[in-house]
Amino acid sequence: MPRGGAFRRRIRDTMAFLLLGLAALAQSADWTGFRGPTGDGIAPAGADPPAEWSETKNVAWKSPIPGRGRSSPVILGGRVFLTTAVEEGLQRKKVGPDDLQFARRVDLGAVCLDASTGAILWQASLRSVEEPDPVHWLNSWATPTPVVEPGRLHCDFGGFGTWCLDPGTGKILWEKRLPLDHQVGPGSSPALGSGLLFLVRDGRDAQYVTALDPKTGGTVWRTDRPPIQVSTPNLKKSFSTPILVDRDGRTELLAIAPHWAVAYEPATGREIWRLRHGDGFSIGTAPVFGDGMIYLGTGFGKANLLAVRAGGTGDVTATHLAWRVQKGVPGISSPLLAGGLLYWNSDEGVATCAEARTGQTRWQERLGQPHVASPILAGGRVYFFGREGKTSVVKPGGAFERLSENPVDGIVSGTPAVSGKALFLRTDTHLYRIEAR
Repeated sequence: MPRGGAFRRRIRDTMAFLLLGLAALAQSADWTGFRGPTGDGIAPAGADPPAEWSETKNVAWKSPIPGRGRSSPVILGGRVFLTTAVEEGLQRKKVGPDDLQFARRVDLGAVCLDASTGAILWQASLRSVEEPDPVHWLNSWATPTPVVEPGRLHCDFGGFGTWCLDPGTGKILWEKRLPLDHQVGPGSSPALGSGLLFLVRDGRDAQYVTALDPKTGGTVWRTDRPPIQVSTPNLKKSFSTPILVDRDGRTELLAIAPHWAVAYEPATGREIWRLRHGDGFSIGTAPVFGDGMIYLGTGFGKANLLAVRAGGTGDVTATHLAWRVQKGVPGISSPLLAGGLLYWNSDEGVATCAEARTGQTRWQERLGQPHVASPILAGGRVYFFGREGKTSVVKPGGAFERLSENPVDGIVSGTPAVSGKALFLRTDTHLYRIEAR
């Protein structure tokens, strides 16, 4: 090849290398769904958010968010997306055993912010609901976390509706209504994978898992949950987010239901295996998978945290349960698996680290306030997010070592997102970009 051609080839190869590097960098900066791009609360390699902050330290920006929501922020291409509900006539009432919130009206919507500046780029109004079904006082009308992919932002509000938006403009691409009696409001977040959008619908009146075409919203399949005999329909409701598990060349969609953990074939919805986990219901925790094991919470009632060996077919209750823990386990937040250790926080604010293989406790520590958000791992640190605004940063390992405590104003219910060196934390009124300055 002539000398000039060789030079041009080197330039071409260098540019290709740089473009690949930029693409990888962009991907590592994205946090595309509930608990991140891998759905397990582990930030991508290279992420390094601060270990210390306050209202006056390491806050790059703090932007007010219209309305209220428990959904987590998601990030794609330098934009942050949130769902929200603007409430009118909000009241809190005790109804039987439940403490519920009522409203005359809620306006469901989505918000897009510039990740660099915190400026709102667009707001989308999706549906106004007069006298909506009530939600639990810990819940909201905008609790499911959206999931985003290039060209599509999927916003789910449970039985109130599901919308697909253009992430660039907020324009509605399609919408779908799958009514459901949640009793205390929606909670399960959608998940993307295998070219499908997965929704879990476990209500008092119906219990099923469905897959939609993310381009059109058309139903690809719908599979009913295993039947259960209970004394009241309230024990049939649940709010767990599904995950995809890849093992031995097989991909399974794992969706925890009241009384059962069930794995499905993603393309068809065919049930692969089921495990009776007990009498738990109102399950807010999402499972995690690693080293051939699935770790899952059973919610309220008789709350447990279980380790289940992955794989199998049919009813695997008698063969695949590895261990069970009942003390200090979460009803709402999800566990974190890292380095052979399992971390979790109870709703009351007790953090625990246990051996993933055996369930044996390595340490347990009170964090000082209730915790409903899920812990995350980023920059070689574990972050526990207190509901009253205090985040405890802990060194990973079998001995408890608190690195810092970091307060902000407001209530923290949704799990924060990580992008590069920034942590995006949502309170009941604002979204923070926390970054070393």
